Amino acid sequence: MRQIVLDTETTGLETSQGHRIIEIGCVEISNRHLTDERYHQYLQPNRKIDAEARTVHNITDEFLQDKPRFAEIVDKFIDFIKGAELIIHNAEFDVGFINYELGLLNRQAVTHYCQKITDTLALARKRHPGQKNTLDALCKRYHVDNSTRQRHGALLDAKILAEVYLAMTGGQVSLLVQGNPTESNNANIMKQLKPIPSQRAILVRITPSEEELRAHEQCLIAIEKASGGKCLWQKFMT
Repeated sequence: MRQIVLDTETTGLETSQGHRIIEIGCVEISNRHLTDERYHQYLQPNRKIDAEARTVHNITDEFLQDKPRFAEIVDKFIDFIKGAELIIHNAEFDVGFINYELGLLNRQAVTHYCQKITDTLALARKRHPGQKNTLDALCKRYHVDNSTRQRHGALLDAKILAEVYLAMTGGQVSLLVQGNPTESNNANIMKQLKPIPSQRAILVRITPSEEELRAHEQCLIAIEKASGGKCLWQKFMT
């Protein structure tokens, strides 16, 4: 399935107060491989940015004056996410704003266009209950480099979240941890693992031919006889 990691920046926290999206950032994951496909757009929101929000992302009203409005880019945005699974941290917030923008244009909710939505915050809370699960905390936990993240930015945060999501769903830690998978156990194990490059080659799956399968079966039968019935692999195959 094609996956799109998405983040937004906004003029404030509440759509009920008329706050709008001012930046959308998306990156694509295909077969657990981060591709070069991107969607990034700053937007003119037709309102002022709250001072509190500006301290988070450092986007100014002056910077957005010549940027397009959501209505001008909505079709390209929908084309980019169409049919994909959306990966979002604290999805309720971003989806709420996207649906608000779509509603102003009498468009259907975002779930009409995408395959499904996965909330990495909910996923992290399930895997790490009682712990901090902000994006920065997850970067530290999974050894994802976020040194360039001085302030929030939709495209940068989407790229970082993609790395976190791939690490969090890779399964390496759960396979190696014995007993209670505590934070300290996970951290010690992660230090011993070499990070997998995001631009790694896609794994190729090779399916054996019928002739190879028959030869394999004959080999197992020979091992079974030679070992006096102790061929464990053959037992697993039955």
